[in-house]
Amino acid sequence: MATAPKKPVKKKPVKHGPERTAKKKTVRYEEYEGYEEYEDFDEEPVVKKKKAPAKASKKKKKKKSSPLKIVLFIVEIFVLLAMVVVLYGVLKGEKVGHYDIKEEEIVINPAVEEKIETTMKGYRNVALFGVDSTTGALDKNTRSDTIMIASINQDTGECRLVSVYRDTYLNLSNDTYNKCNSAYAKGGPKMAMNMLNMNLDMNITDFVTVGFAGLRDTIDALGGVEIEVTEAEIKHLNNYQISMVGTTKDGVNYEANAGTDYTPVTTAGRQTLNGLQATAYCRIRHVGNDFQRTQRQRTVLLAIAEKAKKASPATLNEIADKVFGEVYTSLDLPEILELLADIGKYEVVDQAGFPDMDMLSTGNIGAKGSCVVPLDLTENVAWLHKFLFQDNDYTPSEQVQGYSEIIKSDTSKYIN
Repeated sequence: MATAPKKPVKKKPVKHGPERTAKKKTVRYEEYEGYEEYEDFDEEPVVKKKKAPAKASKKKKKKKSSPLKIVLFIVEIFVLLAMVVVLYGVLKGEKVGHYDIKEEEIVINPAVEEKIETTMKGYRNVALFGVDSTTGALDKNTRSDTIMIASINQDTGECRLVSVYRDTYLNLSNDTYNKCNSAYAKGGPKMAMNMLNMNLDMNITDFVTVGFAGLRDTIDALGGVEIEVTEAEIKHLNNYQISMVGTTKDGVNYEANAGTDYTPVTTAGRQTLNGLQATAYCRIRHVGNDFQRTQRQRTVLLAIAEKAKKASPATLNEIADKVFGEVYTSLDLPEILELLADIGKYEVVDQAGFPDMDMLSTGNIGAKGSCVVPLDLTENVAWLHKFLFQDNDYTPSEQVQGYSEIIKSDTSKYIN
């Protein structure tokens, strides 16, 4: 058994960066939110028609990078949600979900401190979380259904977006190993950011979290988004709509009225999806696999970005009215007020998933269930730094090398 690596010292970080009918029918959906076996991606959920009506180091602290530089991830990447909501809150004297993170609570691997001044200089890295919540529980005790890192080159305006697969087997930041989305459920955004920093040699100090309701309301306020839906996705898209708006007695079987509670998608092809439909589309896991699922999430976010760029002030105000209270962020209110210029400068130039497809495996890791396993965490982290920062010679930290050995030891007997 590998020896656990020495845990990084918590330093003050340097900040830089089918039911396919339009007629009103009540359908029943057996929820399948548990983690699927990756060997059986095409497993179908049980959906039944029902005639009965439904029921309802001691370094000088550096000044934060200009907040204007982080407008990309807010406007182009995460639905413009944080900027609009926080700005709206300031102007109206109301309070949004703000998380005040103490710098000493953020863990950054010591070797990364040096990189902040060299290959990582000029980049701002922000964590984006989409949580499995329809009731406004955004701080913790809810799974991070979506985990992304937006890395912005502040000099060129280029942004790269990375989805961290939620089932990835990693150190949760407390020297226990499990699916990485457990970190948010156990310790909220602080623990989730530390998990990303420790395992991936990152320097993330800010985050934005949005629940299902925030995503749905934003898309509706923008008038929907254009998405290419395949024939195979229709059934699952509608099933997820039912699970989000339907009623249930046992927590497993859901009922909802087609045409009233939700609008079924009935045909394949490029079409405008409303907020509920697009959110359901993001959640599809049984067409392809969890890797394709994260691609769907990025597709929706980029479609939102295109709509947000063209939105009028009246539309932005409508978004603010609807999503107020559905966003949780570490960003300071004065910072957000400065995010009002140069939006057109920023552009998403590439996107990917972590671990890299050529360096991962999947399997049931004992009681942890079905996980995505980085075959060699150090190689994956080296690839990540090349992708984000064009660092072709990156050597992962001592901490990452130690976590990598533990992951290999824990998982080798379960995967091929």
